[in-house]
Amino acid sequence: MTEETRGNTEEPGAASGKTAKGRDAAGAKPAAAAAAAEETEAGTESVADLRKQLAERTADLQRLQAEYQNYRKRVERDRVTVREIAVAAILENLLPVLDDIGRARDHDELTGGFKSVGESLETVVAKLGLQQFGKQGEVFDPQLHEALMHSYSPDVEETTCVQILQPGYKIGDRIIRPARVAVAEPEPGGSSSTSEEKSEAKGEDAAEGAKDAKSAKASKDKSDTEK
Repeated sequence: MTEETRGNTEEPGAASGKTAKGRDAAGAKPAAAAAAAEETEAGTESVADLRKQLAERTADLQRLQAEYQNYRKRVERDRVTVREIAVAAILENLLPVLDDIGRARDHDELTGGFKSVGESLETVVAKLGLQQFGKQGEVFDPQLHEALMHSYSPDVEETTCVQILQPGYKIGDRIIRPARVAVAEPEPGGSSSTSEEKSEAKGEDAAEGAKDAKSAKASKDKSDTEK
């Protein structure tokens, strides 16, 4: 009887312990879920922060790359400009020599060894970018030509270079020396005079044609009468 009573006495305690464990387990589930939710939220915020930092670093890198490209272009442009200035300064001192070669060629004096030297020099300066300009018959451009002589001519309709006294030279768009020229302008009132002359000529031709037609008709009438 004593053992059975002891066994019966222990059973309620055991059941009570199991119930407490169940309550603890049930209470632990919401706590674990809350902790997991907090971790997920913290992880989401961390990912968003990392993405923001990545976007900022990418923008910084793109800006630095653009600045570097602009710097390279500016350095290259400055380098070309400095080279053109240096070459222009050297070639400007050679222009009188090129003028002498041109005059010798115009007078058929560019012969023998002098011809070879002159052609070699012209080839070298052409490789350095020197270009000659200025031709007879060109329309006068004050940015390219320097007028040393002036005249009027009925053969031109606008201010025209009628003679090249010295050719011009340039490197790219840089003018080293303008072409020195003689220019001619249309004669004052030349256009109206020309129009009047053309009208008078047409009138004379018409009158002459009418006179010839009248003479032909009179001859025909006389011939018919004689018949």
